[in-house]
Amino acid sequence: MVRAALADRWDLVPIDLRDAPGVRQVDVTDGAACRAAFAGADAVVHLAAMPDPEAGWDDLLPANLVAPYQVAAAAVDCGVRRLVLASSLHAVSAYPEGRQRRAADIPRPANLYGATKAWAEALGAAIAATSSMSVVALRIGYFTDVRPRDGERPPGECAAWLSPRDASDLIRAAVESPDVDGFIVVNGTSMNRYLVADLTEALALGYQPRDDAWDD
Repeated sequence: MVRAALADRWDLVPIDLRDAPGVRQVDVTDGAACRAAFAGADAVVHLAAMPDPEAGWDDLLPANLVAPYQVAAAAVDCGVRRLVLASSLHAVSAYPEGRQRRAADIPRPANLYGATKAWAEALGAAIAATSSMSVVALRIGYFTDVRPRDGERPPGECAAWLSPRDASDLIRAAVESPDVDGFIVVNGTSMNRYLVADLTEALALGYQPRDDAWDD
């Protein structure tokens, strides 16, 4: 969904673990394969992960711990200007219910999945501090193409919804913004009725959300 929105704007080189038409097959736990894929790239957007909040260590280790390191190290080796890492609001899910999450909040995960996203943020900060590459960590909310409705989905999902259109614009802003000094964490949701996450940093990058979870 994101590729479709950005294909006319950028010269994309999509990669995935599985082979698909128009997609280059790359295992991002393999550093050499990452370096081959990133050669000549201006920016790398790393979205691969085991996305299950209930996942255990063995399932999370390759995709959520090894892969971000290999991707970040390869991006540095290839002279990439900007790395965008997919974090998650799960990285701050243990804060009290009803408290709005700020991008400046230190990680406080409520599950192992969230802890791996906190690792990705720490990795991004370390890479930015030791290289010339700038890094944006996106604390992505509840991404789905169907707008959640009050009463049909949990309130937290409605408040954290990120639409495909807005996800694409968030990634666009994260890649293109000149206003990233080393490393930054940015919350990523649509402009929902109840904002579980403050969007100040995202808006400052040039993010222009257009979708919301208001009832018709």
